[in-house]
Amino acid sequence: MSTLLITHTACLEHQPALGHPERPDRLRAIDRVLEQERFQQLVREQAPLADVEDIARVHPKAYIEALEEASPAEGLVRLDADTAMSPGTFRAALLAAGGAVQAVDEVFEKKAANAFVATRPPGHHAETAVPMGFCFFNNAAIAARRAQKKFGAERVAIVDFDVHHGNGSQEIFWADRSVMYCSTHEMPLYPGTGSLSERGEHDTIVNAPLRAGDGGDRFREAFETAILPRLDRFQPDLVIISAGFDAHTRDPLANLNLVEADFAWATGKLMDVADRRAEGRLVSLLEGGYDLEGLARSVAAHVMTLMRG
Repeated sequence: MSTLLITHTACLEHQPALGHPERPDRLRAIDRVLEQERFQQLVREQAPLADVEDIARVHPKAYIEALEEASPAEGLVRLDADTAMSPGTFRAALLAAGGAVQAVDEVFEKKAANAFVATRPPGHHAETAVPMGFCFFNNAAIAARRAQKKFGAERVAIVDFDVHHGNGSQEIFWADRSVMYCSTHEMPLYPGTGSLSERGEHDTIVNAPLRAGDGGDRFREAFETAILPRLDRFQPDLVIISAGFDAHTRDPLANLNLVEADFAWATGKLMDVADRRAEGRLVSLLEGGYDLEGLARSVAAHVMTLMRG
C-alpha cells in the first residue's frame, strides 16, 4: 500500500481578503513541491464533497445551513475579524471535510497505508457552532466521527502540532472519553486556550504549550514526555494529525523555531504509535503554515516520512 494524497483545485477558490495569510498560494506551493520526482509513488485523488450527515456528526445542521446562506454571490462576507467567505468558500470547506472523510475510509479499508489531505480552509479552530481563526468545519473532528460511525473505532487520537492551539477540537471533544486531543502550540498566542490545566472531563485533553523562541529540542521533549506516553496508554484505533506547519522558524504568525526535521521526527513518532496501536492507520490533515517556502519544505518532509512507512 502507498501513501494517499487528497486535494482539489476548487480549494483555491476560497479567496480571503487581499494580504490574508491563509491564501490560495499555500496550496500552490504544496502542489509544486509534491510534483517532484521523489513523490511519484504517491496515490493522488481528488477530494469529494462531504455529505451533510458526516459534517452534522460534529456541527448542528442549523450551523451548516447558516454558513451556506452566508455564502456571498460576489465579494466577501466577514464572519469575524480573521474569517471571511468568498463565493468559493463553502464548496472549498465541503471539499476539505470530504477529503478528511475519504482519507479515513481508504485507510480503514486498507486501500492506503496512510493519507495526507492537502486542502483548505483549515479546521481546528472551528468549534461546534462557531467559525473562527480561518476555519469553518472542523475536519479532524469530522474524520474522527466518521471512523467511529462507519468503522466502529472505539478510540481516536487527534494530535495537533500547529503553532496555534486547536480550541475547536478541544471544545468539541472536551467531554468525550472516546477521543483524545493532544496539542503542542505556542502560548500565549491566538486563540488563548491550551494551558496545561485544560484536561477535559475525562482527562483526554493533553496540552503541551511551548514558549516563544522554543525550538526543536523543547518541541521534541514535549512530545516525548507529555504526548507520546499518553497516546500509547490510550491505544487509539486511528491517529489523526492536525498538521499545521506554522511553528516553522520562517513563519510570520508565530515565534517558534522548528525546522523540517522536527516535523519529520514528529511524523515518524506518530506513525510508530499508529503501527503499535492502530494497525498503522494514520490520517494527516493540513492546518496552518503561512510562509510559502517553510510550508513547502515542511510538507515535503512530512509526506516523505509518511511514504517511508
